[in-house]
Amino acid sequence: MITVCIVEDLEDIRNGIAAIISMTDCFKVLQTFPNAEDALPQLAFLQPDIVVMDINLPGMSGVECIRRLHEKNHSIQFMMFTIYENSDTVFEALKAGATGYILKNSSPAKIIESLQELHNGGSPMNPEIAKKLVIRFQKQTFSENEYNLTPKEQKILNLMSKGYLYKEIAGELNNTVNTIKQHIRHIYEKLHVQNKAEAINKMYLK
Repeated sequence: MITVCIVEDLEDIRNGIAAIISMTDCFKVLQTFPNAEDALPQLAFLQPDIVVMDINLPGMSGVECIRRLHEKNHSIQFMMFTIYENSDTVFEALKAGATGYILKNSSPAKIIESLQELHNGGSPMNPEIAKKLVIRFQKQTFSENEYNLTPKEQKILNLMSKGYLYKEIAGELNNTVNTIKQHIRHIYEKLHVQNKAEAINKMYLK
């Protein structure tokens, strides 16, 4: 059972998301919150697998709430759930620790699919958001060799940034999943990071 908490200030939307998620057998909604101030101490205690987080909350923003939680706990996955498509907002959320980003007008099926993808190691995003992210990456100037990454490690990191799963990266590079995992461990060691979100942030969003 994948546990989920929801932080959303609009009651109708909050209850609607909870109802959609609760309709599936593999998810369990632990608790919902109307603001970040109420959510912050409880999320640290509940330790859900996934937090669905609105960005535009009253008081503390969803981005700041994620930043504070992510600093102390890297096991919680954060799915941003918002009406905003602004690229700066997207990158701020990703830099704070979010690993998924979906718009509020997404269908119930898309929401569930995205939560499952997030739990399985992916980085689900609406096509519009993914396109903005790719454009930002293309414009971003950086030197991957600054960290002595091999060409293969650079390729793996690039695929990770696009949301590829381990098995998909393995298929793309004609390697086993275990080999890809070994390369990823080496990437994390060279970048001095602990997970995918931190690696992408360090290489592409700095």
